[in-house]
Amino acid sequence: MGRVGLSTDRLVRAGAELADEVGFDQVTVSALARRFDVKVASLYSHVKNSDDLSTRIALLALEELADRGDLALAGRAGKDALTALADVYRDYAREHPGRYAAAQLRLDPETAAASAGPRHARMTRAILRGYDLTEPDQTHAVRLLGSVFHGYVSLELGGGFSHSAPDTQETWTRILDALDALLRNWPPKT
Repeated sequence: MGRVGLSTDRLVRAGAELADEVGFDQVTVSALARRFDVKVASLYSHVKNSDDLSTRIALLALEELADRGDLALAGRAGKDALTALADVYRDYAREHPGRYAAAQLRLDPETAAASAGPRHARMTRAILRGYDLTEPDQTHAVRLLGSVFHGYVSLELGGGFSHSAPDTQETWTRILDALDALLRNWPPKT
C-alpha cells in the first residue's frame, strides 16, 4: 500500500508543478521523492519510473491544453478561432513552461492515439473548415500552424525576441494576421 496521501494523480500533478519550476527535463522520480520528503521506493507503487512519470505529465499537459482549446474555440470561426487557439498555446506555454515542454514529448503510437493529442488535431482542422481547404492542403495547413505556434512560443520562451523591438505581442498579432491571409489565399498546387 502506498504512503498515505500519495496517489498517482497527486504525484503527476506535483511533477507537472515541478516541471514548471525547474524544467521538464529535470523531473525525475528522485526529484519528486525529495519534494515529498519520502524514499524513492515509496513512489514506485504509483509510477513505474521516470519515463512513466514524464509520459503521465505529458498526457496531463495535452489534456489541459485541449480543454482550454475547446473552451476558447466554442462559437468561433475563421480568424477569431485561429487567434483563440494560437493564444491558448502561447498563454499555456507562458503560464506552464514545463508542462508545455512535456506536451511536446514523443509518445509511443498507442499512448498517443489514446491521449488528447487527436483532440488538438481536430481543433486545428475545425479552424481550417472556415478557410475552405481540402486535402492534402488541410494537412499541410495543420502542420504549418503547429510549426508556427510551437516555433514562435519556443523562441519567445527562450528569450529569442527579448533583445529587440517591436514588442513580441505586436509580432504575434502580425503573424496571426499573416496566417489568416495565407489561409484565405492558399496557393494552388503547381
